[in-house]
Amino acid sequence: MRIVIAGAHGKVGLRLGRLLAARGDTVLGIIRNPAHAEDLREAGVEPVVADLEVVSVDEVGLAIDGADAAVFSAGAGPGSGEARKQTVDRGAAMLLADACTAAGVDRYLMVSSMGVERVRDGATPRGVDPSFVAYLRAKLAAEDDLMGRELAWTILRPGRLTDDPGTGRVRLAHHVPRGDVPRDDVAGVLAALLDEPATARLVLELAEGDVPIAEAVAAVRHS
Repeated sequence: MRIVIAGAHGKVGLRLGRLLAARGDTVLGIIRNPAHAEDLREAGVEPVVADLEVVSVDEVGLAIDGADAAVFSAGAGPGSGEARKQTVDRGAAMLLADACTAAGVDRYLMVSSMGVERVRDGATPRGVDPSFVAYLRAKLAAEDDLMGRELAWTILRPGRLTDDPGTGRVRLAHHVPRGDVPRDDVAGVLAALLDEPATARLVLELAEGDVPIAEAVAAVRHS
C-alpha cells in the first residue's frame, strides 16, 4: 500500500512509518520541520514538508495523490496553548480530510484520545488540567467533523500513551476501561486497521491488554 502519515515525526507517527516501511509499504510522511526529514528517511519514510497549519488543501491533495490511505497522528503537543490545539488537533485533521476527498484517498485513520466524550456539549471535567480539556475539545471536534464525511474513516482513541516496549497485546473495543498503552502497540494497531477495510466507520478505544493485535482487530471487524 501507499500510505500517508501526518505527524510522521511524532512518537506514534515515526513508529508507524518504520513499521509500515519494514513490511514493504510505501510511506509518505508529512512533517512541518525540514530538519526532521533525515530521521524519516532513516526509517524508510519519504518526507513531505508541509505545515498543515498554513498549507492549502490543494497543495496537500497534490502531495497525497495516488495514496491508498492516510493516517492523522499529528498533535500540537503538551506544551502548546489552546490556539494551537485548535489549529493542529482540530484544524489540521480537517484539512487532511479535505485533501483526501480532493485527491480521492478514501481510507482515513485518525488518532484521537480516550476521554473525549467527557467534554461533549461543553462539559468541563473536574480535576482535569485546562490544557488537556482544550486538547480533548479539539479532538472531539475533529472526530465529529470526520464522522460527518463520506470517507472510510476509523477513529482510534488510545488511553494514556507510554514509551514502554510494546507487548503486541491490547484491549480494543468500542469502549474499554481507561488505561495505559505503549506507543509501539498504538502503531501496531494502526497498521492492522489499515489492513482491515471492514473496520471503517468505527470508533475504537485502545488500552494495554491480553489479546494479540491481529485477533483484537479481527474481533472489532465483526462488531
